[in-house]
Amino acid sequence: MASDVSLTSVLNSAQRTEQQSVALAQDFTDFLTLLTTQLQNQDPLSPMDSTEFTNQLVQFSQVEQAINQNQKLDDMLALQLGSISSVALGYVGLDVSYRGSEFAFDGQDPVKINYSLGEDAYSAKINVFDERGSLVYTADAPKSSGSHEITWDGSHMGGGFVEEGTYSVSVDAFDPEDNLIDTATVVSGRVRGIESQNGVIYRLVGERAVPLNSIINATVPPETGSPAEDALLEETQGTA
Repeated sequence: MASDVSLTSVLNSAQRTEQQSVALAQDFTDFLTLLTTQLQNQDPLSPMDSTEFTNQLVQFSQVEQAINQNQKLDDMLALQLGSISSVALGYVGLDVSYRGSEFAFDGQDPVKINYSLGEDAYSAKINVFDERGSLVYTADAPKSSGSHEITWDGSHMGGGFVEEGTYSVSVDAFDPEDNLIDTATVVSGRVRGIESQNGVIYRLVGERAVPLNSIINATVPPETGSPAEDALLEETQGTA
C-alpha cells in the first residue's frame, strides 16, 4: 500500500502550523496589552472580575498545547518521509519486476517479459512498440491459461536490433469467438535512482517512474567486476 505521506503534505502541514503559532503569539501579545491597560485603568472601588481573563488565559494555554502537538506530528511526518526515502534508496541498483507495460532496453541485455492469461486462448501474440508507438517486434505467444515468460533480445521484425530506449509491450489474446481475453503484463529492469513527483517518491527504471505498489520483487544483479578490473581485463585481452 502506498503511503499517504508526501513531501507536499509535510510542507503544507508544517507551514499551517507555523502560521498558527505566529498568529497565536500575536493574539496573546495583544491580549496581555489589553489586560494590562484594563488593570491600570480599573476603578479601585469596583475592581475587575479576575474569572474572565483567567478563563481566557486557560483557553490560550489549550490552543498553545494543540499547536505544540501539531508541531510534534509534523516532525513525525517528516521522519516518516525520510524513512520512505531511505527505503526507496534501498532499491537503487537492484533488478525489479513490476506490473506495467513500459520497460527500458539497454541495447544489449535481453529483457524478460511475463504475462498472464485468465483462460486458454485460441490465438495469442506478443507485440513490442517503441516510444513513437511503432511496432518493432511481434511473435506468437503461448496460449494456455496462467503465467508465461518470454525473453526479447531486442531484435527488430524488419531485421537487426533496436536501439537503447523505452519500449512497451502488449499481449493480444483471443478466444474461439474472437473475443479479447484479459491479460496482465509484468516487466523488469534495474533501478537507477529515485524521483519525487507531486510529493510521491518513485523508483526510476530507465526513463520509467515506478511506484512502490507496482513492484512485485527485487533481486541483486549478478556480480560484475569493478571498472578498474574490467579495464585491466580488456587491456590483457588486447595484448594477448
